[in-house]
Amino acid sequence: MDTISTILVTGPDAFEFLQGQLSNDLKRLESEADIRAAWCNPKGRVIWFGLVSVTETGYDLLAPTEMANDLVTRLTMFRFRSKVEFEIHDDGITVDPADRIRDGVPFISAEQSEQFTPHMLNLDLLDAISFDKGCYTGQEIVARTHYKGATKRRTLRFECKEPVSVGDKVSLDDRDVGEVLNTSGTDLLAVIPVEFADAGLMINGAAITRAPMPYDLAPA
Repeated sequence: MDTISTILVTGPDAFEFLQGQLSNDLKRLESEADIRAAWCNPKGRVIWFGLVSVTETGYDLLAPTEMANDLVTRLTMFRFRSKVEFEIHDDGITVDPADRIRDGVPFISAEQSEQFTPHMLNLDLLDAISFDKGCYTGQEIVARTHYKGATKRRTLRFECKEPVSVGDKVSLDDRDVGEVLNTSGTDLLAVIPVEFADAGLMINGAAITRAPMPYDLAPA
């Protein structure tokens, strides 16, 4: 199980601050209980991905417990003169990786932070990106990828008869072409070039078989 903490963001500038950092439009929370969103670095690589919800005093961001302190430290660096505060609540929330993998929803841990773009993680297909809300950190690169259809790598689901680990390389003809993102038993998510999706991929010498996703892998 993956352990999750809550980062509570409060203060009179909480909305403006998060709206300028996260990939999704917080205005949606006026009518929705929660939304998926990512926080990217200036190069458009995903630092954090998770759920955002509104509270009586601000906003809750769900994040891997191992990343919570570092995320708050980095968010504080972007605060400048904004009147916003951060507080971590270790609620002991757990998430079953098997459910996330079946749903095609990636779990981004500390070791995977800043390695992938939102499109590589299918975040555009998971309704975690707004393309008309305005500027946010990394927005220019994310938008360019989307409108130019430049996504060649996607997160796909596979099954493997042998145990695999997060970070294992996916190979084709003895050449590394991708990386394991999440695992649960014989089920896994991996980021690979879409053109190789059905090309006889292997992990550590064991063949992997493509498994269905609950959404279509449409182009960027």
